[in-house]
Amino acid sequence: MNDVLKKTLPCLLAVAAGAVIVHLCWPRKAEYGATTEPVGSVAAGRSVTPVNQILTPAGQQVELPKVRPQALALSPDGRLLVTAGKTPEIIVLNPADGTLRQRVALPSSKDNEPRPEPSSDLILNPDKDGQLSYTGLIFSPDGRRIYLSNVNGSIKVFHVAEDGKVSPLHSLALPESTAPGRKQEIPSGLALSKDGAKLYVCLNLSNSLAEIDTASGKVLRTFPVGVAPYDVVVRGGRAWVTNWAGRRPKADSQTGSIGRGTVARVDPVRGIASEGSVSVIDLVSGHLVREIMAGLHASALALSPDGKHLVVANSGIDTLTVIDTAGASVVTSLSARLSPAEPLGAQPNALAFSADGRKLYVANGTQNAVGVIEWDGDEPEDSKLEGLIPTGWFPGAVVADAREPRLYVANIKGPGSGKRLQGGEAVKFNTHQYLGSVSLIPLPDAAALKAHTAQVLANNRAPVIATALLPARPFQSARPVPERTGEPSLIKHVVYVIKENRTYDQVLGDMPEGRGDPALCIYGEKVTPNHHALAREFVLLDNTYCSGILSADGHNWAASGIATEYLERSFAGFPRSYPDNVEEHDVLSAASTGFIWDHCQRFGVSFLTCGEGVDTTIAWADPERKGKPGWLDVYRDWQKKGGACVVKNEARYPSLTKCLAPTPGWHAMISDSQRAAAFRELLAGWEKAGNMPAMTILYFPMDHTSGTAKNKPTPSASVADNDLALGQSIEALSRSKFWGETAVFCIEDDPQNGWDHVSGYRTISFVASPWTRKLGCVSTQYNQTSLLRTMELILGLPPMNQMDASATPMFDCFAGERDLTPYVCRANQVPIDQMNPGSEAVADARQREDALASDQLPLDEPDRCDEDQLNRILWRAAMGPAVEYPAWAAGRDED
Repeated sequence: MNDVLKKTLPCLLAVAAGAVIVHLCWPRKAEYGATTEPVGSVAAGRSVTPVNQILTPAGQQVELPKVRPQALALSPDGRLLVTAGKTPEIIVLNPADGTLRQRVALPSSKDNEPRPEPSSDLILNPDKDGQLSYTGLIFSPDGRRIYLSNVNGSIKVFHVAEDGKVSPLHSLALPESTAPGRKQEIPSGLALSKDGAKLYVCLNLSNSLAEIDTASGKVLRTFPVGVAPYDVVVRGGRAWVTNWAGRRPKADSQTGSIGRGTVARVDPVRGIASEGSVSVIDLVSGHLVREIMAGLHASALALSPDGKHLVVANSGIDTLTVIDTAGASVVTSLSARLSPAEPLGAQPNALAFSADGRKLYVANGTQNAVGVIEWDGDEPEDSKLEGLIPTGWFPGAVVADAREPRLYVANIKGPGSGKRLQGGEAVKFNTHQYLGSVSLIPLPDAAALKAHTAQVLANNRAPVIATALLPARPFQSARPVPERTGEPSLIKHVVYVIKENRTYDQVLGDMPEGRGDPALCIYGEKVTPNHHALAREFVLLDNTYCSGILSADGHNWAASGIATEYLERSFAGFPRSYPDNVEEHDVLSAASTGFIWDHCQRFGVSFLTCGEGVDTTIAWADPERKGKPGWLDVYRDWQKKGGACVVKNEARYPSLTKCLAPTPGWHAMISDSQRAAAFRELLAGWEKAGNMPAMTILYFPMDHTSGTAKNKPTPSASVADNDLALGQSIEALSRSKFWGETAVFCIEDDPQNGWDHVSGYRTISFVASPWTRKLGCVSTQYNQTSLLRTMELILGLPPMNQMDASATPMFDCFAGERDLTPYVCRANQVPIDQMNPGSEAVADARQREDALASDQLPLDEPDRCDEDQLNRILWRAAMGPAVEYPAWAAGRDED
């Protein structure tokens, strides 16, 4: 069989009653990265991520459970390698072999008196709530001290003894922040004077740099810098500070929130952060010498060993800005990608020079690699990215050993959470049991670097990205999902439904047609009849994943196909903001490529949002009426069309303002049935007008539930409400004049720390269309970027970034003939207004405790409560107190 024939078979020519005849040449799966592998560890040294990438890190890997390491420091004598992250301690490793030397608790926050030696009682009163902020971990020049930026407003100081033993010493108090929304400062990057007498601290909230006397702990001076200072380098009487969000706004600047009452300059069209800069401070005069414009998300700094050049990592645009230190001016800009023509997706966020200054190492977070740049100190513009070294998931710190030919890399997400192999045994960690790692990598020679580069390209699916960027071919037959951007599609309208927080096993685990565990299913067919009917009548997807783990990154993955380095570094309690919160959405959290609605507008594709990216508030229409409307108040007022409650919707981003439907966004007091009704009214209007947007996003968040809180719907009622809304919306679409050219794509925003026997990332997803492959299970591995890529192909949109470019389009979900049979919504079997009783009415002691706890949890806001606690509450509410919680399926819970 020749190659042409192989490519064109099987060709489908289908004729059926009411069917449209279509000639389809299905693409070769290999070209689009199709696989049925599950997410997680699949072999020793090989893991599959839920973002289309494979991890095969070079060198030796030191796994660090519950850490998310974001900073790395090597002692001046090369004996100690220290890291820190999402844990109230520092971790001390032997750099030669990676063995764990110590885990050292943070010194007490109550002990702010500097002392030369550690006191014996400090370890008895550790700061259990502290942890590293975004970055900030350094040794003193003599190696006797370690300084760490504590997210809770202080600098933690450790003592290093002659034998290398590290002990907690004391805390250095920082001034209260000047930001109106938070008193505790957020220290970030650190630098010491040459003699170690002065410590320079980026005060991320106060937009300033502090100078601290290390002997007395006193703040000597503060210097104003740009917005959200990240890193600092001190050299030649000057301090150089990167500003994540660029210059301070002027009175006439277009601004947006970055949380805690502070603002930054933004793109006036999209409303996302638009600058990055470097503030240059004369430490003698104390004056700001210059503000140098760098790139978006200016973050890490590296000074060349000869001191002539300073390099800035611009995470938001994949570039490095090179500054001449003598003239305080930009010399050139280097690309962190092998080819500048590639889409966004390197996210350089950490830098290190080799001791001889011949190499510059760049941690490309999103590519899971360290870039090796041949540095030309005489002509920096001639410096060249030679290749890439594979690392763990999202490298966030890199150190080059001056004594040994080794690199040390801190991988924020390590080998990834989920199933992995440990000593030949399968061990499970859920998405919130963070598992970082440190890589100890021998410096590669030219041949090894070439092999490493090939491995990184393969791991990141470079051939799939290249395929996604190919131009449209002429004379192509229309398909439901075209093979290339710009080729004709049989589908003209896509509806994208984003829901909240469920895993596959929790909802569809009872379906024997797929790979589910019925023992883990708490919202089975009785609660979710439409979820089950959609899976049976259209297609069951049992190998589809969320790419993020909570709303802050989940909605970015769902709507923009990528998570920024700012988000990845914000897991220290999201100190600046929780980006998906109604009051705290953060313009720094968005990728420079924007969201899918920005993408649609850029290419002239009509778009409407029904809740996604929308802030909603509810108040009584009568201003004299006290209190706030409760769930039943809002629900009954809606049923009666009474007008007692006023719902106000506001777009979070200016680009959404002109495509905002009168449909609520997140609000725990609004049922999804109300949202679905609002959508059906819109659809009826479109039918009359004969026109429907090319893309519509529906937001149905109530499967999040409100636990067992009093006067809130029971968890099963919340999920049943969500199920009914989905079913009603798809039925209405299927009976509309647009159905023959419509496809509905549905997925959760995140898995909410839930249990699943395959992976904590695995979720429920649906594809409903006349063109959907019917009555089957598809186990092709998909994730949120797969849905985005498929919709882009249908709408004629190119990829937004490397992540959706590398995604597997959902070709396997579509068939060659159209079936116009309308979907029939299944009635809910659980009353939507079934309410939780008060704790006093609950007989079982454990469930009564759950009710009391739910009353105290901040369930009216997304992701503010302890998710493990909420999941246990949901389990007992559904299964009763006698059935043991499946910790084995949610990961080992050692807390």
